[in-house]
Amino acid sequence: MPQTLRVHDLDFQPYLAESDIQERVRTLAARINLDYEGKNPVFVAVLNGAFMFAADLFRHVAIACEITFIKVASYEGTESTGQVNELIGMGMSVADRHVVVVEDIVDSGKTMQVILAQLEGMQVASVNIASLLLKPERLQFPVDIAYLGFEVPDKFLLGYGLDYDGQGRNLRDIYEPLSSDTVSPPGS
Repeated sequence: MPQTLRVHDLDFQPYLAESDIQERVRTLAARINLDYEGKNPVFVAVLNGAFMFAADLFRHVAIACEITFIKVASYEGTESTGQVNELIGMGMSVADRHVVVVEDIVDSGKTMQVILAQLEGMQVASVNIASLLLKPERLQFPVDIAYLGFEVPDKFLLGYGLDYDGQGRNLRDIYEPLSSDTVSPPGS
């Protein structure tokens, strides 16, 4: 893991190592394997951020299952815009199916609230959330995460699917800005 790296105008330092992330992903998948045995769940991965977590999690799920993707956007730069826009919907029916929503990070909870409301309107049998990260300090909407990787403080994070204006998603580790860097909302 590089000690520091620069993305756009910010310098980042290591926060979570790939080995720690992968160990937690395996643990979450093992729990899902037990909880959903014989249920053939549908994993609904939220793009773009959750693609790496979803792929790694899905590789460790050993039960019959399917995966589909939705794309929503609520970030610009390093801050949430407060708006949730569905860009690409699911291409399959989830009625009467057990659904696991796979998300990279739950911040305010608004995006997840919108997704859950849409899924419940599709008459799913059940729905649970698998999120790699949760920022409990930022939650404005209650969210019950059945499969949580890590609780993290209210800081901007980069890597393992998380981006800064499109850059850094490909990093295997998760990084945080150097303490000397301040992350400002767009346009400020």
